[in-house]
Amino acid sequence: EDADSQRTAFLLRKQWSLYSVTPLYRFSEAHLRDYSRLLSAFIAAEKKKGLAVEIGGELDIKVAVTSLPDLKGSDRDQAAILVQLSSRSSASPKNSEEKLVWSGWFCCVAGDELSENLPEAFTCLPLFLVNGAESYTAIVGTWFQKTFDCCFRRLSLSPFNLSWMAAMWTGCKVEKPASATELVFSVPRLPHPLHISYAINLEDAQALWDTVQKTPGEITQEEVDVFMDCLYSHFYRHFKIHLSATKLVKVSTAVASAHCDGIIKFRQSQYLTGVLMLLTELAICQIQ
Repeated sequence: EDADSQRTAFLLRKQWSLYSVTPLYRFSEAHLRDYSRLLSAFIAAEKKKGLAVEIGGELDIKVAVTSLPDLKGSDRDQAAILVQLSSRSSASPKNSEEKLVWSGWFCCVAGDELSENLPEAFTCLPLFLVNGAESYTAIVGTWFQKTFDCCFRRLSLSPFNLSWMAAMWTGCKVEKPASATELVFSVPRLPHPLHISYAINLEDAQALWDTVQKTPGEITQEEVDVFMDCLYSHFYRHFKIHLSATKLVKVSTAVASAHCDGIIKFRQSQYLTGVLMLLTELAICQIQ
């Protein structure tokens, strides 16, 4: 378990942009080293505006495509695939450390429903997470789309999704000290953007959830609605503002934070698989 945590520790406390990805055609985990070389050459060619580049030559950007077998929901899931771009300045010594400039990873956590119905030539990795410059995201995405006949699409999170995350993650037990639960709302139909931040002490939020949840380990839509309505009522008593008339745009808890634009930050390694399971489900719903 410690070894697993070390291999996935770099995923924590970084801001990841979310994408959904259609199944990859003729992708093979046995050819990851070849993919690294081909993607390196493609990036170099893009940076040199289409000039021919020798595959395997010395390039400014080094690409590593590796497997993350620990990020699975079940044995039937495909292992997560990590893509990392590193660079070394031409002025730096050859033995100097390379700088990581971009990371992206594909995963499928408990995506059995989609993978079971796929032909053998397709690989199900519906969730793609990115940390780095959009220019590299565009280049890497283009290469994967051309090579594996897949399609990328930004994965946004609706207020409905965010309310579920607020309830689910509030109910998770974490080590103290932990950050408060914070909800951010956007007020519509104003000439200038206005956001309302609502922070709830972690113990108070968990105590409220404990009174709402009827069956530990299971969550219903009714329980999520009651949890959010209680928070709205408490806020109205103090500030006379109806949060139900606003739009929930961000949720931040001790487990993770999520923004409606499709941005996630993981904070607890023990709940990483559970969060990815939910995001995988949302990604699958978007591509079906």
